[in-house]
Formats: sequence, structure tokens, C-alpha cells
Amino acid sequence: MQEFGSIIPLFLIFGIMYFLLIRPQQKKLKEHQAMVAALRRGDQVITQGGIVGKVVKVKDDDSQIEVEIASGVTVKVVRSTIATVMNKTEPAK
Repeated sequence: MQEFGSIIPLFLIFGIMYFLLIRPQQKKLKEHQAMVAALRRGDQVITQGGIVGKVVKVKDDDSQIEVEIASGVTVKVVRSTIATVMNKTEPAK
């Protein structure tokens, strides 16, 4: 019975760590994945490197998108490096 009493604080620490660190991080990751999956042409985005541009081309099967950073200048960017979507375009009907 004495050993069981010494294990309880260990479980409490793990429970607190789960609810304060692990769970919020998983929620944030899911939100980011949903945001990246919902990217479409015309969205204005900011990359993790700080580049602001407009999405020109999105391929469903590829992990890259093309972003126009100046008129006539496009770069290929890995989808997961998109940090924020500033202006979202309306879906086509």
C-alpha cells in the first residue's frame, strides 16, 4: 500500500502535463493541417519565412503550392510552411 501512495504524484504530474502541454499542441496541429488543406487559388498567405504572397496554383496530389510574391514572380512553397492565411477567397459555386 505504501508503494501505491508514492506512485500517485507521478500520475498527477503526467495528467497535468497532458492537459497543459500535449493536448493544446495536438489541437493546434490539427487546426494548422485543416488550414493548409483548405488553401485555394487567390488566398493571401504568409509563410514561416515571412514572405507574403497570393496563392496562384494548388495541386491536390502535391505537397507544394505556387505563390506570387510580386507581379509576374512566382515561387514554389511547401504547403506545411504556410503560417497564416490573411485573406480567404470565397469558394467557387
